[in-house]
Amino acid sequence: MVNKDFCLSSYMAFRYIWKDGMDFYKGFHHKNYCAIPDAERIPVKTSEDIDRQIQKQIDALYSRYDSIGILLSGGMDSANIAAYLKPGSHAYTFVSDTGVFDKDLERAKTYCKKLGLVHHLVEITMDDYRKYTSIVMAAKAAPVHSIEPQIYKAAIMAKKDGVQMILVGESADLIFGGMDKLISPQWTFDGFVKRYTFLEPSLVLKNAVPQDELYERYRIDADHIDYMRFMDEVFSIESSSSYLNAFGVAGLPYYDPYAKLVMAEPLDMERVRNGEPKYLVRGLYAIKYPDLEIPFKIPMPRPVDAVFKDWEGPKRPEFRTDIPMATLTGNQKWQLWCAEQFLNLYD
Repeated sequence: MVNKDFCLSSYMAFRYIWKDGMDFYKGFHHKNYCAIPDAERIPVKTSEDIDRQIQKQIDALYSRYDSIGILLSGGMDSANIAAYLKPGSHAYTFVSDTGVFDKDLERAKTYCKKLGLVHHLVEITMDDYRKYTSIVMAAKAAPVHSIEPQIYKAAIMAKKDGVQMILVGESADLIFGGMDKLISPQWTFDGFVKRYTFLEPSLVLKNAVPQDELYERYRIDADHIDYMRFMDEVFSIESSSSYLNAFGVAGLPYYDPYAKLVMAEPLDMERVRNGEPKYLVRGLYAIKYPDLEIPFKIPMPRPVDAVFKDWEGPKRPEFRTDIPMATLTGNQKWQLWCAEQFLNLYD
């Protein structure tokens, strides 16, 4: 079914089109990530379990590929995965003259030196957004997440370096309790909706379509929402679809060893709320890097705050003329910019 207003509103609220069969234009068919079935996931109870199971996965990959690389940030998720790679493997870290990646870069350098990895810096500029965004949008048949152009750039660099498979640590947050600011509060239904919605459609679109239907699927009662199931089922699609699309367009297979795992015991919310998110992943980091301090969570940075700082906003008729641009984050401005680019290309 074609419904441009719905698709725009869904993208603003969730950064993807959540309803299957709903598309921007005739002949456009967006694809979302399908999670690994529960029956195929491997239960882990301890950090040592994670260590063993990731090692098995990496050994299996090396039986098929000669050259395996990694997207390496300064955080512990990708650092853990890097520790299983053979010396001489290629690692790719994003950089920008905005300085947003500086902390990531210094830690990534430490990991590469320690592990003997060949370190490549992937510079991200506004020119890269202009050059690559249309490519990943065409494949997705929709506007994209701001990480997709930079992942695509890293992927085409890796292919030129002879990398046959690239690893990421993207799923660790979701599976092991890393989304602590989202899962720690005891949310009311309305409170979670307000917190999770990335950009309220009615704030920026003239013909905004309410997106309550998706949230209502997770309502428990008048005041509460099953936000843990929402994260497992909704956020996982939004996040993983970005990697699937960007690497798919580049023609480079990618693999996330965390995605095959599941916690054998319920997440200890007390530990998460008391400042120990991803405690099993933290334990794995201590195994792999006993001489290094365990870092705090570092989300994959994007230089959108600096790049879009002075952007005045969209001009197309689909958008409101009174958008409070000064109050929006760089990521929210990205969504508006990306949506306008998409409409300019295909409308």
